[in-house]
Amino acid sequence: MITFIKAQAAAILGSLADFLTTIILVEFFHCWYIVANLVGNICGGTAQFLLSRNWAFKAAEGRMPVQIIKFILVFAGNLLLSAIAVYFFTHYLHINYIISKTISSVLLGISYNYILQKKFVFT
Repeated sequence: MITFIKAQAAAILGSLADFLTTIILVEFFHCWYIVANLVGNICGGTAQFLLSRNWAFKAAEGRMPVQIIKFILVFAGNLLLSAIAVYFFTHYLHINYIISKTISSVLLGISYNYILQKKFVFT
């Protein structure tokens, strides 16, 4: 249970970087919300990888290049699922892009991301 809580804390901090990047790109630089979502996901994913590797899963002794490759594979799936979810919620359900991003982040964070990081990336 401690690992789950730490992993979720790392995900929340990664999400903070993700959301800040996304909001700044949309609101100040007028980027399309899907592009901003992608860039935000990359920033947040980088932060989450470093926190997860060194703190949540204590996998700093593992081979970093292998972990990075595995993380990128999982992260690519997350990017795709996140983009689809944000587009669906925003375009079809007319939900604000920030709320759409929050819903998809929570759903993916407690299911897809945690399970694959624990069982595949940081084993």
